[in-house]
Amino acid sequence: MATLTLNLPPHKARRTFNLRRWAELLADRELARFEGRVETDRHGHVIRSPPPAPSHGSFQARIASLLDRSMASGRVLTECPISTADGVKAADVAWASPALVHELGRQVCFPRAPEICVEVISPSNTEGEIQEKMALYFDAGAKEVWTCAESGVMSFFGGRGERSMRASKICPQFPKRVELR
Repeated sequence: MATLTLNLPPHKARRTFNLRRWAELLADRELARFEGRVETDRHGHVIRSPPPAPSHGSFQARIASLLDRSMASGRVLTECPISTADGVKAADVAWASPALVHELGRQVCFPRAPEICVEVISPSNTEGEIQEKMALYFDAGAKEVWTCAESGVMSFFGGRGERSMRASKICPQFPKRVELR
């Protein structure tokens, strides 16, 4: 099988297009009726996914709650829209510093990634998909990307090289395993 490599433009070059396209999509009454995740590709085409399994949402909620309790300030978001070099992607959970929240202002999509982006792994996700999203989040400015396995085991990655870390440097007290109640 041949390997396909895509050379995407720098994130900054796509930002204006992504933000404009996302605002158009939010104003689309037909799209507003869709239940599930909406993202875009680098051409602005809509990518729709059905709602995930209940456990996925439970992990999102639990991670958001733990992150909110662990961080003294900033904002925790779920389904956070982020402008990337490959369109607008939605992080399952994200944490943004007060400065980034202020910078966001009234925009409907983060022009750059929050400091922490979290992906909850679903059975349908491939390793390649997750690696690609991680690279896009780092390229868009994320300081850390975390993943949550179906078992609740957390993995923490930092820096542009996507180095694995034992714990988060931004939120070191975050548990290495998320338990659902």
